[in-house]
Order: sequence, then structure tokens, then C-alpha cells
Amino acid sequence: MDAGVSHMLCVCVQLETFSDVRQAAVDHDNVFASVGVHPNTDDDAREPSIEELLELGRDPLVVAIGETGLDYFRSEGDLEWQRDRFRCHIRAARTLGKPLIIHTREAAADVISILDEENARDVGGVMHCFVDDWDTAAAAMDLGFYISISGIVTFKSAGDLREVALRIPADRLLIETDSPWLAPVPKRGKQNEPAFVRHTAEFLAGLRGVSVDDLATVTAGNFFKLFNVNQQLK
Repeated sequence: MDAGVSHMLCVCVQLETFSDVRQAAVDHDNVFASVGVHPNTDDDAREPSIEELLELGRDPLVVAIGETGLDYFRSEGDLEWQRDRFRCHIRAARTLGKPLIIHTREAAADVISILDEENARDVGGVMHCFVDDWDTAAAAMDLGFYISISGIVTFKSAGDLREVALRIPADRLLIETDSPWLAPVPKRGKQNEPAFVRHTAEFLAGLRGVSVDDLATVTAGNFFKLFNVNQQLK
């Protein structure tokens, strides 16, 4: 709270740890949960079925489906299994009427194509930890998605991302930590934590020429709207 973080979403990346993610939401009034299996989750993890995602996703503490998507950077070979997993999540999200949390790395074209084919616009969601180009951001927003900026935007090497961050309409912008990775400057190299999102917000506010309070008000409102979260604590 001292950093101004009032609410947060704890994102599930494999079914084996979902109970821990959900427990965080049970224990803290300002924490919400998602359910999903990350595209790079290895073969030892349980593959999600639509039925299981639906069962877990009906929990009122679960406000989103994911993290899901495609990652062609870490995975190699025939990745049709990854695309099938992605479609499974989208179909579950549409049935539940809950938004998606999308991961994409070196797979932007296929991600946008599958979101379109599977009518993901019916539920929308967020392009998490966005690092792609403006055309990808625009295509995602055309499908009803928000664009979430992480601490990467503060890195010296992130000039292209800063150009995209400048162009995102305020009503489609979110900010995140992606804890425990990608701590923003001046915390780079340390384990990331939710409180560090303030540094990203301050940097992004300066970049966009607005006050950090105004940016926080807008992005918090976007969070509440996208995830259908009441601004009052649970």
C-alpha cells in the first residue's frame, strides 16, 4: 500500500500451482486470481482441458483465463500442441465470459490470427508484458484487447517499445510488474515485486507527459473495467 498499489492480479501459469494462486486471493482482499497454463509449461505439467479450465474458472475469485498464448522463442519443433492449448483457453474464456491474459514471444502473427479465428473479441483481455510493434498492438486493440506495459519500458534498449507506449490510447493502457522478473530501473537486477510497478508508472507518466496520479487513475480504472473487479476491497 505504501507504494500506492491497492489491487493486484496473481497470474496462474500451471494447474499444479493454481491452489496457491487462489489462496493468495482468499487471504488478501486486494488480490485476484487467474487460471491457465503458460505456453512454455513443460511436459511434466498437467495439460489443461476445457472442462477443467471451466470448473476452476467459475470460481468468483478467478477474474481471467491465462496466462496463455504462444512462445516460439523458448519452444522448438512442431508447436501445434501449443496452438491447441491456446485455443482451449480461448474457448474456455468465451464460455465463462472472462477475459484472457495473453503471452506472446516471436509469435505475434499467429497469436493475432488465432485470437481472431476463435472470436476472442467476445471477451477481450490483455496483451501481457507487451514488447511487439505498433501494428501488433493495433491489431490486438481492434480485437478488444488492452496493452500492458512492464518494467522493460524503462530499459535503455527499449526505444521501440517506448514509441509504442506513447501511442497506446489511455483507455487501453495497463501497467504491470511481471513479478518476479523484469524489475524496472532503478530496481533492475533485483527480484521484482508488485510495489515496483510504481517505478514503471512514474517512467511511463513522464514519457506520456502526464502526472503519475492521473496515469494511475486511468490504468486502475482500466483494470477494474477489464477484469470486472469492484474498486472496493472484497
